[in-house]
Amino acid sequence: MTGRVLPYDVVGGGPRRALVLHNWFGDRTSFAPLRDHLDQAAGSWAFLDCRGYGEAIDADGEYTMEEVAADALAVADDLGWDTFSVVGHSMGGKAAQLMLLDAPERVRSLVGISPVPASGFPLDEESWALFAGAADEPGHRRIIIDRTTGARYDDAWLSALVDRSVQRSSATAFRAYLDSWARDDFHERVRDHPARVLLVVGAHDPALGRETMEATWLRWYPNARLTVLPDAGHYAPEESPKALAEALETFLAD
Repeated sequence: MTGRVLPYDVVGGGPRRALVLHNWFGDRTSFAPLRDHLDQAAGSWAFLDCRGYGEAIDADGEYTMEEVAADALAVADDLGWDTFSVVGHSMGGKAAQLMLLDAPERVRSLVGISPVPASGFPLDEESWALFAGAADEPGHRRIIIDRTTGARYDDAWLSALVDRSVQRSSATAFRAYLDSWARDDFHERVRDHPARVLLVVGAHDPALGRETMEATWLRWYPNARLTVLPDAGHYAPEESPKALAEALETFLAD
């Protein structure tokens, strides 16, 4: 898809502009519950699909965080947005940091929702087999979603997320993105970065919750602050959309 931007849509028409990047298991439709709670008079929210996901499921690419960042900046160009904030969920949070590094004069602030640190996310041998195998095995995706939400949801909820993930992502892209978000390490490039950063995590997320944020993001970004949502795990846009919307809008209004 060289020469054209990724599929995206914009919610709202307000002056606070934000590009929104999805997680490894979702496309831009994963933010549907959140969109219903956003103040459309105050903000303009651009939701986009990464290559290999959603309406871009057939798009060729390298499937790296660097590519996601470049594609998202191209969307901003297409919108005519000179400055904006970036909201990234999980792997989207890692790509958002590269946008900050690539275009510091354009990115006003950054919000990470259970975001992957710039250092990546270490996985032991057993966990790596589980995550890598999730590209072709829906059962692996189910186990990961269940674990990262604190084993709090029934079969119907888990099946809905797994089915959407399988149907709206390319297995090739899904597997390739894992190498980039989990293994690539650029944390020395963001150390002591002055950007305003909000981290929003779920109390029931054992992987990318408070402890991980305190060991990574909060050490590297001196102007970062942390909000913990008591009723969410790793998928706050779907688990606790109203509380997440309130946290986002309070931060972006500052």
